[in-house]
Amino acid sequence: MIRAVVWGENVHERENPIVAGVYPKGLHGCIADALNAADGISATTATLQEPEHGLPQSRLDETDVLLWWGHAAHGDVSDEVVERVVEAVWGGMGLILLHSSHFAKVFKRLMGTPCNLTWREAGERERLWVSARQHPIARGLPDHFELEHEEMYGEPFAVPEPLETVFISWFQGGEVFRSGLTYRRGAGKVFYFRPGHETYPTYFDPNIRRVLVNATRWAHNPEARQSSDWDAPNIDVSDALEPLEHRGAKLHKEGDAGFQ
Repeated sequence: MIRAVVWGENVHERENPIVAGVYPKGLHGCIADALNAADGISATTATLQEPEHGLPQSRLDETDVLLWWGHAAHGDVSDEVVERVVEAVWGGMGLILLHSSHFAKVFKRLMGTPCNLTWREAGERERLWVSARQHPIARGLPDHFELEHEEMYGEPFAVPEPLETVFISWFQGGEVFRSGLTYRRGAGKVFYFRPGHETYPTYFDPNIRRVLVNATRWAHNPEARQSSDWDAPNIDVSDALEPLEHRGAKLHKEGDAGFQ
């Protein structure tokens, strides 16, 4: 069973009646429902307003894949929690960033770039093309599908070159955007997926829900999560494989815990 946590900012749902009408259980609740309807996934939720944003170390230790939706309150996310999530990704936890989470502290920290883009909110049609048809995240999808109303994101998208570009979007106004990108950070798998503006019922769309399920399964990396390799400090190796003559002054003392 893949243990997933859907993190939601939970701001628009509480403050905007339009968003509350579209997502009465919150965006995080809707996404969790989509995952729980799939075999082999158990999804719970966490929100910004909870202590430690619902992500204490003990919970991350038991999380295989974290899905993140944020928009209006990126700056309110604790830097301590951000570093905790980053460390978990390095150690093998999967991370899926949704829509405006391109600007989340967690994503920018892992990418090391501004992660900015062009955008327009006009409720225009989005056509998503599958550009990596054999990728596990695209399993069971047609070669393209459409969302009747979405916010436009356009290139240039200031992120590092991805391992794979799974989806490319075309918008009614003419722009295109790399809407599904995969990365590896440490032992963790990272997927950015663009659709999901809060005023449109995007997360009820069956193709979008299939992507969320596929991505959660793809991001699951149980071997890495069970390994301590990424948690280890620098380790002094006293015996070299080849004959070695010590030269120069030696700074470290015996028993130093990997100081470098």
